[in-house]
Amino acid sequence: MEWLIASLSGILLFLGIALLAVEMLVFAFSSFILFFVGLACLITGLLMVLGLLPLSLTVAFASVAILSGLLAVLLWKPLKDMQSHVDHTPASGDLVGHSFILTGDVAPGQTINYRYSGIEWRVKSDQVLPAGTEVEVAVANVGEFTVKPKVTES
Repeated sequence: MEWLIASLSGILLFLGIALLAVEMLVFAFSSFILFFVGLACLITGLLMVLGLLPLSLTVAFASVAILSGLLAVLLWKPLKDMQSHVDHTPASGDLVGHSFILTGDVAPGQTINYRYSGIEWRVKSDQVLPAGTEVEVAVANVGEFTVKPKVTES
């Protein structure tokens, strides 16, 4: 039991980092509970390292509980507001503008597959495009290219 008390601050620091990592990497910051408890463990561990809190299990549990509640009250609304802000701007990456020759006919409701960069993409269009047409990617979604005829400048 003495080893637990002697290394309590280190255990709290490790536990805090582990809880924050799980919250961010596994739950993608969707549940704030592990974030609050992890942050409270880090703060409590730091206060114990600095000697501002005594090395005691009772103090550790009480401090983590109080700090978790306090952090939840203070940070819940700002974190929820930050999480609810959604940017609806369509992403524009390197794939938009990529041009290639169609190997099959594409029309509304009719798609073909196109292999690019090691990925099999489903190609669709809002208009009828026969095989052999040079097209460019107008919109790139997950696993899907929306193409339009490439306009050649003369």
